[in-house]
This record gives sequence, C-alpha cells and structure tokens, in this order.
Amino acid sequence: MTDCQLYLITPESLDPAAFAPRLAEALDAGPVAAVQLRLKNVDDDTIRRAVEVLQPIAHARDVAFIMNDRPDLAVACGCDGAHVGMDDTDVATARRILGDELQLGVSCYDSRDMALRAGEAGADYVAFGAFFPSPSKETEIRADPALLTWWSSMIELPVVAIGGITPENCGTLVRAGADFLSVIGAVWSHPDGPGAGVRAMNAAIATAETA
Repeated sequence: MTDCQLYLITPESLDPAAFAPRLAEALDAGPVAAVQLRLKNVDDDTIRRAVEVLQPIAHARDVAFIMNDRPDLAVACGCDGAHVGMDDTDVATARRILGDELQLGVSCYDSRDMALRAGEAGADYVAFGAFFPSPSKETEIRADPALLTWWSSMIELPVVAIGGITPENCGTLVRAGADFLSVIGAVWSHPDGPGAGVRAMNAAIATAETA
C-alpha cells in the first residue's frame, strides 16, 4: 500500500478574501497534496480573482493548485493543472490545452472503461466516486472500493477517491488502494475549523495505513 494523501476541494461558492485564512489554516495543519478550486456558476473574472488570492497560499506551502473544469483558465492563471469531468472539456482536448507540463485529472465515476480511456488520452490521475453520500454534490453513482484495488493493482497512474469521505469512513478506501482522498465537507465544515478537519483526516489515514 502506498502512502495516501489529502486532496482538498474548495466549496463551490466562496469569498476569496474571507476564505484565504481558512485555506491557510487547513494547509498549515498537516500534509495536503493539492487544492482544487471548484467554483460553480461564476464568471471567469471571479475565478481569476479567486486564483490570485488563493493560489499563492497553496504555492507558499508547496501544495499544487488545480483548476476544476477549465484547462484554458488553468493555463492563463498559472495553475498547476486542471481536473475535468464527463460534462467538461474532453480529455484529449484538455491534455492539448495543458501541454505536457501541467497536471490533468479526470473524473471517471464508477467506470473502468472511462478510466482506462482517460489514461490512454493523457490523464495524470483518475478519480472514482462517489463512494459515500455527499452533501457537497448530489449523484446517483455509488462506486465500489474494489475499483480502487483493481486500478492500483493494474495501473501505475495515481487514483483519487471522492464523495462523502470522512475520518470515520475513509479507512476502507485507504486500505483499498486510494492514493489520494478528495474531501470538501470533512475539512471546510468541521465544527472546530478546517485545521482540525485536516488533522482528523490525516490521523484517520495514518490509522488505516497501519491497521
């Protein structure tokens, strides 16, 4: 089993200035591999302003900053990569826009075929989920943890688990072979703040890895 790491996704609506100290608190609380900016129903200028405020916080802590949906804006804003889903830019086009240097992640839901095709088209990692019900994103898809085991035993590309992941339920996904756990509510909605959320997630990951 490889070491599993946290991959944070921002809330889909935020005020960058107010969110900045919360992001700093989260990243200062323990290891985080990446932050994905996932803003919905906003214009490009709003996204650009959020990147200007939040990306330096991540980069100052050697944390990758990934743009959701928009590889074109990822390049324009100097992000480290982009993450696309079924209804976004297709994988081959996203790879072409990002070039060879920037990271490309692809949501593959519960589909082995989609994940294999994403890898062939140039994805740097694939994401499966949702594994659990999530208040952050409604979906009828329920992925089986066996997907993670199958992928990690067959394919070298890293795999991300997403969807309703908490300290209480993440152990199954860690033991199944997830390289990253992608979380929203477990950190940003933690009653004691995002730093406590990161610490709780990392403690649960460590426990699962040694079980």
